[in-house]
Amino acid sequence: MENTTELSHVAASTRRSPMREALRHLLRHSSGRAGIIILGLLILIAVFAPVIAPYNPTQILRESRRRTPPCIHLLGCPADEPQHLFGVDGNTRDLFSRVIFGSRLSLQIGIVTMAFAILIGTLIGAISAYAGGWLDNLLMRFMDVLMAFPSLLLAIAIVSILGTGLINALLAIGIVSIPRFARLVRSTVLTVKDLEFVQASRAMGASGMHILFKRILPNAVTPLIVQGTLGIATAILDAAALSFLGLGAEPPRPEWGLMLGEEKNSIFSAPHLVIFPGIAIMLTVLGFNLLGDGMRDTLDPRLTQAGK
Repeated sequence: MENTTELSHVAASTRRSPMREALRHLLRHSSGRAGIIILGLLILIAVFAPVIAPYNPTQILRESRRRTPPCIHLLGCPADEPQHLFGVDGNTRDLFSRVIFGSRLSLQIGIVTMAFAILIGTLIGAISAYAGGWLDNLLMRFMDVLMAFPSLLLAIAIVSILGTGLINALLAIGIVSIPRFARLVRSTVLTVKDLEFVQASRAMGASGMHILFKRILPNAVTPLIVQGTLGIATAILDAAALSFLGLGAEPPRPEWGLMLGEEKNSIFSAPHLVIFPGIAIMLTVLGFNLLGDGMRDTLDPRLTQAGK
């Protein structure tokens, strides 16, 4: 009877999908669990931003004074004054509404730029490693040139050439992120392409494209997921920096870096206008970094075995 029970437990464990098993380990990881909580709240705020925000983020409030401090009725603010949880900025717009809607833009920036960088980087790295020879040297030396520049400075240079604006800023951030994914995929392909199951597929007459995309690249999914999660945090920071410098999002778009840039001279007279967008950026980046750390420990078999 005991043997039957043990066998049933073994069978049940083998029926678990790799995704469910990875999710179970991730939820047990303290950093990953904290990242999921932070990002889950951020996603809920972004989805229900029109319900949560009391004002239109670009609405100019004629009845309010510029740079007024937070007014919360429950904390003693007079009932005859309009309530502004984070105060009013220099253009008499409700800062709480702008921070709430800024979560949507930050998530879009991170996801779109990383999707672009992963797609292009994967193609470059896979073709470079599989083809080898002069093409590999040419592509990798070009990636080395891009990686030789500080990413933010290179993004500033690209935006200066293309012109200011959020789209060009996203394109610049995506371009400077390509080399890390190209090198990651290249190393994976070089490791896998001479293994026995790839040689067997080649001996059975499979085409090069089939071997590359069906046999080799699936082995690069795990490191790409981890690197992409961490890259989203970097992309959000770079986009905020470009907007802070006036090279990214343009007024009156509710973007956290732009809010910091607009009110940077009010840090002593109205510090709340800088503190709240700064906290929003910090929490978002922290959430993605914690999630990426947890996913790295969960999806890397060597780290998983070391922790047992």
